Amino acid sequence: MKKKRKSRSLRWQAVTSTISTTFVLILLGLTILCGLTARHMSESVRQSLTVTVLFADEATDSTAKAFQKALRKQAWTKTVTYISKEQALKEQSEAMGTDPTEFLGMNPFNPSLELNLQAQYACTDSLLWISKVLRENPQVSDVVYQKDIVERLNSNLHKISYVLLGVAVVLMLITLVLINNTVRLSVYSRRFVIHTMKLVGASWGFIRRPFMARAFWIGLSSGILADAALLAGLRLLWEYDRTMTEYVPLENILITGASVMVCGLLLTLICTFVSVGHFLGMRESELYG
Repeated sequence: MKKKRKSRSLRWQAVTSTISTTFVLILLGLTILCGLTARHMSESVRQSLTVTVLFADEATDSTAKAFQKALRKQAWTKTVTYISKEQALKEQSEAMGTDPTEFLGMNPFNPSLELNLQAQYACTDSLLWISKVLRENPQVSDVVYQKDIVERLNSNLHKISYVLLGVAVVLMLITLVLINNTVRLSVYSRRFVIHTMKLVGASWGFIRRPFMARAFWIGLSSGILADAALLAGLRLLWEYDRTMTEYVPLENILITGASVMVCGLLLTLICTFVSVGHFLGMRESELYG
């Protein structure tokens, strides 16, 4: 009867430990996912900034297209779009509601390129350097981008990044403390078993082995449950707002899932190793404290 009660008690401890660890890992997963999503949104905003390359009056369509082809090979280019004189005229006519050629007698627009940069190059220093490189082409008359918006955007993104980093660090510490407490309580309830095994001559490695095996399965189960809960939450979010799929790509989901699984296993194993070692080093009189 005692053995059944003991077995039932151990199973219940494993269940409660798994549930507690799962909730903590969900919190950790949300933190990681929010950080990755913020980074993805930051990159999208940076890549949406447009640098307009204006050509001189004597520039021809073939010259502009050749320069477009050369720009596509640059490491800092995300996309580059060619705007012909005719397309520029059409767009401006629609925007102004009137055709400039009717009172000018000519098309006043020149060919141009709309350049979107890779996220890491959409900052003030890089834009100054890229503008200088673009102006070295004799057919380019001017390079235009909204400098004030770029500076303000980068300043705000840096502030948001620091806030998210601070939140992530705090939540990571909370996660570590909560999992450590959960594991420590579980090992504490079996401190007399540890002491008894030590008295009969069992090695520390032998005593640790069943605790580590139990911790592995708790960590693995918690990681799987946490990933399932996060995926279910994301699915509900996508059903509510389909546009969210643009901000949470599959790559970020896979990174989050793998991180939760690895953290679940590592944290439970490390905390168990340390906790068992703590009780192994205790004297008998300290076990009643």
